[in-house]
Amino acid sequence: MNFPTTPGTTFKFVVGSAEQAAQLIREQLGDSARVLSVRNVAPGGLFGFMSAPKLEVVAQISGPADHAPAAEEAPAEPVAPPRRSVSAATPLRLTDLLRRSGFSEKLLLRLFESPSWLALNELPLHRALVETGRHLRGLAPARPDAAPLTRAAFIGTPGAGRTTALCKWLSAEVFRRARIGHVITAEFDRPNPTGPLPVFCEALGVPLAHFPASTQPATIGAFVYFDLPGISLRHPAENAALAGFLDRERIAQRVLVLNAAYDHTALRAGYAAGRDLGATHVVFTHLDEVTQWGRLWDYLLDGDIQPLFLTTGPSLTGDLEEDPLEAVARRTLPVPTPAENDETAADDSAAEAGQALNVAA
Repeated sequence: MNFPTTPGTTFKFVVGSAEQAAQLIREQLGDSARVLSVRNVAPGGLFGFMSAPKLEVVAQISGPADHAPAAEEAPAEPVAPPRRSVSAATPLRLTDLLRRSGFSEKLLLRLFESPSWLALNELPLHRALVETGRHLRGLAPARPDAAPLTRAAFIGTPGAGRTTALCKWLSAEVFRRARIGHVITAEFDRPNPTGPLPVFCEALGVPLAHFPASTQPATIGAFVYFDLPGISLRHPAENAALAGFLDRERIAQRVLVLNAAYDHTALRAGYAAGRDLGATHVVFTHLDEVTQWGRLWDYLLDGDIQPLFLTTGPSLTGDLEEDPLEAVARRTLPVPTPAENDETAADDSAAEAGQALNVAA
């Protein structure tokens, strides 16, 4: 079946994997097609719960002007069928390694759509992984130097490690950045266990108060952090009291804490709930329990909520990664060596590449 190729025509289709989507777009829509959106959809029907999730892809035929090179520019070489046939035989090696590292089908399709994907698959495997890492870093949204947290609320579902994440952040603020401030706990229509927070704040010399209390910094440059009750995913209406508190107190900085060990469905639901509550930053916890850090790439590249830090252990005074993008890149893709930076050929060994990905056996 041949689809119309009129510029501007849009198609929506459901496939089982990113490879199927890339193949369908390439064979039926041609090189001028571009992907507009990708989302996961649950299979329907009586036995849908037993089926694997699908991808809904929306693609559009672009006009020739969108893809034609400038008059003075010529392609390095014509896009000929032999080039496609060579790459078609090799992507599975690179793709499989990326899947083993936790890359989602959505992210893989984004890579397949990239003009550099064909060239990546023609490189030796280890070199291809290094260049994939560079490419992903380039996809991350550019963020200006963010102002430090001043009045920030830590929010998240019960069990996400919200209070522990706050303790880790307090430790970094006091010991590494020599900042001062105070912490406020609050309860609304449900209890908010404080756990180790009171003892920890006392040890740090950070005052801890229970709301109602002053929510403004005591001195210029000081911080105020809020430890709030857990948010509900099943009943969003139950978050109204928390949302009202954030708005009434004009707390603009809202740190969403997510347990990275949760499955994709729970992670996506928590991320969406945090976005609905106006989250400005996100923290991922329990990374010491996660073998596939690649599952975090979708959130790091999303751009809606700024990644703040990752926690990699239960300690209240350490196990903290304050550069999430680099930390995930380091755990999921090889770090380029000086020789690779000089474009020296790397060993095309699948065993070495697998080790470089830090994938659990």
